[in-house]
Amino acid sequence: MSEKNITIGLLTSGGDAPGMNAAIRAVVRRGCYKGFRVIGIKRGYLGLLNEEFVELKERSVADILQAGGTMLGTERCLEMHEEDTQQKAADICRRNGIDSLIVIGGDGSFTGALRLAERGVSVIGVPGTIDCDIACTDYTIGFDTAINTAMRAIDNIRDTASSHAKCSMIEVMGRNSGYIALWSGLASGAEQALIPEKGDCDPAEIMDKVSLHRERGKKNNILINAEGVGTAEDLAGKVGERGGINVRTTVLSYIQRGGSPTCRDRVYASIMGAKAVDLIADGKANRVVAYKGDRFIDLDIKEALAMEGAMNENEEYICEIMESLSL
Repeated sequence: MSEKNITIGLLTSGGDAPGMNAAIRAVVRRGCYKGFRVIGIKRGYLGLLNEEFVELKERSVADILQAGGTMLGTERCLEMHEEDTQQKAADICRRNGIDSLIVIGGDGSFTGALRLAERGVSVIGVPGTIDCDIACTDYTIGFDTAINTAMRAIDNIRDTASSHAKCSMIEVMGRNSGYIALWSGLASGAEQALIPEKGDCDPAEIMDKVSLHRERGKKNNILINAEGVGTAEDLAGKVGERGGINVRTTVLSYIQRGGSPTCRDRVYASIMGAKAVDLIADGKANRVVAYKGDRFIDLDIKEALAMEGAMNENEEYICEIMESLSL
């Protein structure tokens, strides 16, 4: 165990994601194992600004591994875009003896962490978002649970779509990323996944494909709409008008962000949380934990945020084969 006298601050920020509690648990217990003091910060950056602190011990994180959401709570804090607020947050960290701040969240949360780093606060980022839209990492905490939740919901909708020979459009989350739509769509046998990475969706082209499937004897059609493309209701109306049919819509919404995390999310979150503590123990600062090529690595936070997101070859291949598998 380490003899270093280090105090770690820990917060979750932005949208909650299944597995955040597993990461929190790992940070706290790995930190205690190394002899560090861990201070939990409630409600993200807003809680930091209000100094809503609680010391976390090993027993503080008992029985949270299987729970969705985040025991620390989270809020979106628009004030962190302001330079005066960023300086105030940095001053609060120093005044409270926080040697390093671990931030679990998405790219917006990491941007806040970068601003603190620029003001002298040591920060470590852990990627937690169901959208899987952080360019520096192939995987983010919560993604696996979200796609499994979406898949089960789509399976249920297909049952009734088949019974009534209907065309259904299902809107999933993902912000400006189509990963949830793509993965849950392929897993559930959807005919089409409408994603922002492929550009604007043409209602005529969508309806032409629906008609082709009907001509081949399909009794139902499942279309997955990523929220970054637009609302399912609006797009379904245009598609239905084109084909003279009623396209039923379902918006899965926040059910994708809740629920007990899958095994993969629990394991990856635990490793990422522990690695964040290990980076601090090794004297590293201003890093982001990432998963690349089957390895858990760390990157400079400024370089990580500068990376631009794009679908990799695997996802492009999924786009290619989805249509052929839905015949």
